[in-house]
Amino acid sequence: MKFPRRSFLRMLILAPAVRLVLSSLGLTALASWLWLRVETLAQPSQPSYRRGGRIQLPMPELSGVITLEQALASRRSIREYRSEPITVRELAQLLWSAYGITETRWGFKTTPSAGATYPLEIYAVVRNVEGLEPGAYRYLPHSHELEQTRAGELNQELYSAALEQEWVLKAQLNIVITAVYSRTTRRYGERGVRYVFMEAGHACQNVYLQATALGLGAVAIGAFNDDEIARIVGAGEEEHAIYMIALGRPVKQYRITLEELSSYYTARRLTSS
Repeated sequence: MKFPRRSFLRMLILAPAVRLVLSSLGLTALASWLWLRVETLAQPSQPSYRRGGRIQLPMPELSGVITLEQALASRRSIREYRSEPITVRELAQLLWSAYGITETRWGFKTTPSAGATYPLEIYAVVRNVEGLEPGAYRYLPHSHELEQTRAGELNQELYSAALEQEWVLKAQLNIVITAVYSRTTRRYGERGVRYVFMEAGHACQNVYLQATALGLGAVAIGAFNDDEIARIVGAGEEEHAIYMIALGRPVKQYRITLEELSSYYTARRLTSS
């Protein structure tokens, strides 16, 4: 069924207000259906991916062994990794932190997103993850599953496309973030491109903090050939590679104590007075 462009835009603009009114009247089911219908119509057609069975991931954990404050204090870009593999449970937690579902009525995710347009796609390029064959996998946030897009060892290709950064080659796992700009720019115009980059930054920091909480090392990467990275992961034609994160078990973990932090601040307070 086709909607005239003007009617569709009017529906898109009014949907949040209509949803709010219906919810206030106790018609939450109808409000949910209306909003999801509009969001479905707003999404571009899904790109064609290579065939491959879906892999169900372990459910995400909602509590951890360290606090948010400890993760923030210990977050560092780590480029040296040991040879031990990453577990599937750790992979599942990392992907959920990047773009997983955190609200089950509207399907909101771990990252803030302009207008809930969610322009990002998340890929896991696996080299050494327990129970998974090497290859590229697309993360499916709404079912918390993986869909293989390419098979085989791909780190060498990523290494070449990422200007031969050694940590990309040696990582047990590389997460690639791509974006479909039109999901956001159709609503916000060219300003939407900025919102897409902001969202990728949110997702990357989520991965950093989750990796720290899991005792893993991560480093964000922005220097690479966009088209080559998109090709390597098997991304759709509308997708553009915009960010990458190399991950592994760190040779050395970073930790800072409260005493060290207090000494740092105290010394600078004294010199600035």
